[in-house]
Amino acid sequence: MQTVLHLPVLVLNANYEPLNVSSVRRAIGLMICGKAELVLNGRGVIRTFTRSYQCPSIIRLSRMIKRPRPKIKLSKNEVFRRDEYTCQYCGHRNKQLTIDHVIPKRRGGNHTWRNIVTACAPCNLRKGGKLPVRARMQLMRQPFEPRPTASYRFAGYVDVHAEWQPFIEGW
Repeated sequence: MQTVLHLPVLVLNANYEPLNVSSVRRAIGLMICGKAELVLNGRGVIRTFTRSYQCPSIIRLSRMIKRPRPKIKLSKNEVFRRDEYTCQYCGHRNKQLTIDHVIPKRRGGNHTWRNIVTACAPCNLRKGGKLPVRARMQLMRQPFEPRPTASYRFAGYVDVHAEWQPFIEGW
C-alpha cells in the first residue's frame, strides 16, 4: 500500500515547465525550505502534532533551474512504449515482445534508436540474423528516436492525475 507521503507530485520550473515527478514528502520539504510553492492541492492536509501542511499535487520551484535538454534513455521498455507495444513486423500486440536489431549487430548494426524495433517472439525468430528484405519481412514504420516532449515523458501519469494535464500539454 502506498502512503500519502509517497504519492507523486508534478514539479514545475519557475516558468511552469514540467521538470520531473517527486514524492509528497520531498515536495513538502521543498515548500518548507522556501524553494517551492504550492500550485495545486488535490489531496487534502497532512497533520503533525504542531502543524498542518497542504498535501500537494503540483508544486512550482521558486527559482529557475537551467538544465540540459532531456533525452529519452534507450531501454527495452522505452522501445516498447515508442512502438506502442506492437510488433513492427506483423502488427500483433501480445505479451511475448522482444527487441530486434533491424540491421543485425553481427552485420554491423548499432544499438541505437534508429536500428531497434519491437518484435514478437515468432517474428524475431523468423527474422533471425538476417536483414528484413532477406527474411521477406517489412517494417510497419521506420524506427525513430522519440522526442522528449513533456506529454511523452509524463504520459503514464496524466491518465491517473488528470489535474496535471494543463501543465503538461503546453510543453
